[in-house]
Amino acid sequence: MAKEQQPHWSDILKRRLANPKKDERSDEEKKAEETELFTKYYTEWKGGKDKDKSYKNIPRFYYRLPAEDEILLQKLREESRAVFLQRKSRELLDNEELQHESPHCIGEEAMISYEAYLQVGERAGPKCKKFFTARVYAKLLHNDPYGRISIMQFFNYVMRKVWLHQTRIGLSLYDVAGQGYLRESDLENYILELIPTLPQLDGLEKSFYSFYVCTAVRKFFFFLDPLRTGKIKIQDILACSFLDDLLELRDEELSKESQESNWFSAPSALRVYGQYLNLDKDHNGMLSKEELSRYGTATLTSVFLDRVFQEYLTYDGEMDYKTYLDFVLALENRKEPAALQYIFKLLDMENQGYLNVFSLNYFFRAIQEQMKLHGQEPVSFQDVKDEIFDMVKPKDPYKITLQDLVNSCQGDTVTSILIDLNGFWTYENREVLVANDNDNSNTADLDDT
Repeated sequence: MAKEQQPHWSDILKRRLANPKKDERSDEEKKAEETELFTKYYTEWKGGKDKDKSYKNIPRFYYRLPAEDEILLQKLREESRAVFLQRKSRELLDNEELQHESPHCIGEEAMISYEAYLQVGERAGPKCKKFFTARVYAKLLHNDPYGRISIMQFFNYVMRKVWLHQTRIGLSLYDVAGQGYLRESDLENYILELIPTLPQLDGLEKSFYSFYVCTAVRKFFFFLDPLRTGKIKIQDILACSFLDDLLELRDEELSKESQESNWFSAPSALRVYGQYLNLDKDHNGMLSKEELSRYGTATLTSVFLDRVFQEYLTYDGEMDYKTYLDFVLALENRKEPAALQYIFKLLDMENQGYLNVFSLNYFFRAIQEQMKLHGQEPVSFQDVKDEIFDMVKPKDPYKITLQDLVNSCQGDTVTSILIDLNGFWTYENREVLVANDNDNSNTADLDDT
């Protein structure tokens, strides 16, 4: 028996939106009403007889924030914001309601037509109504021949939306200024109070909490506050993946590999802090240039390290843990625009906004000197310079801007060539390394056979 053809969802929507009531007034009556309304609104707009007082019709759109000494007004504002956020939180589906609505599909993926979708929406509770709209349905509609959507995809969409709203409300509670952004101290308080809710951090000693919070907060500010204003928009926090990584630590069965690649995990935070302690040979809690020179493979050039201590915050010529975290984030994420911006500022010695042949030569000379110290024949700068310009392909053939580096997708390679002997050696021997990798994989295949 042939399957009954379901009406198309767009036809159903058109029928529902069609206005069944007909206007039975005559054209003269309609025209008279139109003229009356036009005269009324035009007179109000012009101000009528009270033209000089027309400013009173402008709705108030600016509300002054309470000053620091207006304690009562500040408390009133904080209390009213807290009540507002609590009300918004009650409007969301809670975890129990979400679990109750969760689809239990086995085997073939369950689908739903637009007509059935609307029927479910009519029976759903008031908290669910906003999810049963034509806009949501169209967003989830893909290539189903019957114009249906996946029930599981719809449920996941609802889950994601609810999670975003819950998180936004949670972050907004720490927004002391009430302006839609978090300062460093606000985000520190949020993460500190979040630690007990993350099972993967159960093993952290309380004495390490302050270092963990500092480590976590630096990643948000390094990437989301490139102008170093000291505050981040809540909207930007929600849009990036960092919060997902942080809240991933709720998973009690998170794999070892996932933990090692997650900046916010306990092993990662302990690794970074442990490296800092190992570099701090005189145990004064700070790093000198000589101590920092042992970072990684100990092959960063002294010229580059000089620039780090010239440009970024130090105390009596030594670096604290917070400045060290920015340094680590930049060197471990050289493909990212924020990391390239950090390194570019160091390479652009005269703050010109671009790198020229002189800049490149200045930094590469230090690589050549290191090669001599290791008994290697120095590579010609002219060859390296040509390769760098060929890789980047800048708009101006004589100048490389930060944007040129980002657009080229070769910024990590270029910066490695200029600041790190190990990075330059890896680039120079890339063909040999690839060949060795292929040989090793072939050998492994033979062993398997």
